[in-house]
Amino acid sequence: MIRSLRWKGAAFTVPFQLGFVFLYLLPIGYAVYQSLYHSRSSGLGLGGTTDEFSGLDNYQQGLTDPKFMGSVLRVVLFACVQIPVMLVVSLVLALLLDTLTSRAASRFRIMLLVPYMIPGVVAAVVWINLYSPDVGPLTPLGDVFGLAWNFFAPAMVWPSIGNLLTWHGIGYNMVIIYSALQGVPRELFEAARLDGATEWRVALSIKIPFVRGALVLTGMLSIIQMLQLFNEPALFRNITPQTVDDSFTPIMIIYNQAFNAGNYHYAAALSVLLALILGVASFLFYRLTSKETD
Repeated sequence: MIRSLRWKGAAFTVPFQLGFVFLYLLPIGYAVYQSLYHSRSSGLGLGGTTDEFSGLDNYQQGLTDPKFMGSVLRVVLFACVQIPVMLVVSLVLALLLDTLTSRAASRFRIMLLVPYMIPGVVAAVVWINLYSPDVGPLTPLGDVFGLAWNFFAPAMVWPSIGNLLTWHGIGYNMVIIYSALQGVPRELFEAARLDGATEWRVALSIKIPFVRGALVLTGMLSIIQMLQLFNEPALFRNITPQTVDDSFTPIMIIYNQAFNAGNYHYAAALSVLLALILGVASFLFYRLTSKETD
């Protein structure tokens, strides 16, 4: 009877298992298979192409490709600035919501979550128009204060993208952190206040330590999302191609190799390399932060 119940319980996971196999495992396996080959043209490039086994040559080329490795380093440095800023803002908003009543917090929570509900492409288009010196309101506003800023200049393109990503992601991260705050026993706050602790001390000594797990989760998700950055730079490239080239981020290089250059095998190898980099970065981040949360 127990065995029968186990099989019945496992049957509920069959739809997920099928989706996981066909939508994740098989595409990953096919990408690894494609990455082990390269296309060779016959007849001085005028004939057809044949796929030949090349082993790890595509991976070696990717690891020594200055454009690909440079784009990875560029995004990593950007993530080291943007992710902490976004998480700090999300944490502050969650702490502020926690001081409100449940009804007021629910209203402000929905308002702060609205930017995340907007599709990323739509949000990027909206902010590109806001940044535009022709139709956007930010350039005339800067002129009023004597600020001649150009949001599409080489020195400003990363802050412009970072502002867009922060605006779009703080609501989602704030909800996760706020949900973790709701699990903190309220008795701890009352006891600390009776001992004379200020709200700042309560937040610093009780609330923030209790939400470290949520901060680790949101940080890991942000790292994964950051190394897959594509939509925003691709739309910025339409406005300022001299600043945002086709090798601005790793995903843009992979897209260009697959759909513009037609080099699917090399694009597959770069995809696998990027997945490995994501896995290593997430593992290291978790190991470093889990020591603090234990």
